[in-house]
Amino acid sequence: MPGLTGKVAMVTGCSGERGIGRAVARRLAAGGADLIVTSSGTRVATVKPSSGWAGLDSVAKEVQEAGQRALTAHLDVRSASQIEAVVDQALQTFGRLDILVNNAAAPPGADRVPVVQLSEEAWDTVLDVNLKGTFLCAKAAANAMLRQKIRGRIINIGSDNCKIGQPKLAAYCASKFGLVGFTQALAMELALAGITVNTVCPGPVDTERVDYFGRREDGSYDHAQRIERLRRLAAEIPLGRLATPEDVAELTAFLASDAAEYITGQAINLVGGLIMH
Repeated sequence: MPGLTGKVAMVTGCSGERGIGRAVARRLAAGGADLIVTSSGTRVATVKPSSGWAGLDSVAKEVQEAGQRALTAHLDVRSASQIEAVVDQALQTFGRLDILVNNAAAPPGADRVPVVQLSEEAWDTVLDVNLKGTFLCAKAAANAMLRQKIRGRIINIGSDNCKIGQPKLAAYCASKFGLVGFTQALAMELALAGITVNTVCPGPVDTERVDYFGRREDGSYDHAQRIERLRRLAAEIPLGRLATPEDVAELTAFLASDAAEYITGQAINLVGGLIMH
């Protein structure tokens, strides 16, 4: 991807073997960027990772195999002090920060119930990670970019639930709808500095985050049930398939590149035609 060589990117939520964060980090590295990859270490997968998968260390190794430098960091995106420490470490290591990809998200769990059953704790967890975490990371990255007069890129990974509500996903939808408003406000604030802010809105993606589709009511796991639910979702999509992590990574890499310098404040659908507005 033209315009990534020599850039430094920070990507949150990178430890999943089948996740979007890993795919984004690999794609940015392939385009010539050095990487700071972070994760809270929270496990969301039901299906066990393959033998030898070591989370952030594995992602860092892939970045290095692409010829780029990599820095790993444990990061709770709800903590401003942790975020600032990681950004400072990145600046000390690489000397600059050009790109932030806010990919970290709360694992699905106790929030996936009707509103009348939704606990305050579950609501707070989702909003704190998905929305507050994006705010805190974007604030720290934007300040670094402004200090260095870098015409940077902030890219938030959203969802089709940025635009469409869904039952039993009230907290998640609220966090993702909020992401769009935050993106627009920040884009306008940073525009004169040449820093763009956009959100990628994927439809269903086959990652660890949807492993819970195979969870039975008795707590056991049925992989065939997971496959069938994803098959039904794919059948609703005009292009006939789910998005892949690599699909998300390609759009993210474009938005991170110099080629996208005139795109800001947008929430871009990546849904195979499922949403057309």
